Amino acid sequence: MVNINPDYRLDFPATKRNRDSIAAVISNYISPNCWLLEIASGSGQHGVFFQKKFPSITWQTSDPEFEHRQSINSWIRHEGLFSKMPEPLNLDVDIRPWSITNRLGALIKGIVCINMIHISPWSSTRSLFEESKKYLDQSNFLMLYGPFLRKEKQTSESNLNFDQSLKMQNPLWGLRNLEDVNDIASENGFNLDKVIDMPANNLSVIYRIK
Repeated sequence: MVNINPDYRLDFPATKRNRDSIAAVISNYISPNCWLLEIASGSGQHGVFFQKKFPSITWQTSDPEFEHRQSINSWIRHEGLFSKMPEPLNLDVDIRPWSITNRLGALIKGIVCINMIHISPWSSTRSLFEESKKYLDQSNFLMLYGPFLRKEKQTSESNLNFDQSLKMQNPLWGLRNLEDVNDIASENGFNLDKVIDMPANNLSVIYRIK
């Protein structure tokens, strides 16, 4: 993470590497004029990229960290999106119920969570599904993106090393078994819709309400 500008914009280099492939997946699940909620938006670089890529939708960012929300607002201003893109929500996935107004809740047609569940406690994954189901119906989607472990497939050496590195930073972090995530999804009324292999040993995982 680098502060690239005194106006509070942060630069997460991985964003530039994965944004196009993530956008290609998202394009299959959106409709004109829909609102998407991004959980744990980080620097905001994904958000402004997707807002410009899909100008007919509204991309609602969120993040619990003040520094990240500052960065998101700075990126929105830098990209000239302040008249289209709302300010980020102060939303911590584990503080429930989520701080989402009834008006916004009625607008949400999809929820996107990029690179969060492996750098947060397992309780955050559970909270993500338990809260998301309040805002989605069968025509909507929940998308996770990031590295996973899979019981039926050999894990790449890079992901194994990454998993160990995360656990050394925080014992509550680490790559999640996709099958365990699917179990929590099912417990909360979601079906696994699709698993998409992505570059650099990542996955995009799409869930829908049963």
